[in-house]
Amino acid sequence: MVADTATVADTAYIGPDAVVLGSAVVRGSAVVSDHAWVSDHAWVSGSAVVLGYAKVSGSAKVSGSAVVADHAWVSGFAVVSDLAVVRDHAVVCDHDVVSGSDEVTE
Repeated sequence: MVADTATVADTAYIGPDAVVLGSAVVRGSAVVSDHAWVSDHAWVSGSAVVLGYAKVSGSAKVSGSAVVADHAWVSGFAVVSDLAVVRDHAVVCDHDVVSGSDEVTE
């Protein structure tokens, strides 16, 4: 489901059970699939992937070839970029930055 207030590029993929709400933006060849959520003012761009039951919310940004998966949550003003991976039940929040080839799990 994509809210009327959200922006999704024609080149992005939103799966049938995924949700994009609020003023969220999904650009580039980004993928939001499974039961993942992107909401509020969050941005997912580049070839980033959000899948499983992951959530990206607040003003968080996920870009590059980053992956947010499983039950992970990226929120606040957090940034996940490059080849970074956030998975399992990990939480990246506030002004945290995960970049390069870093992996955050819990």
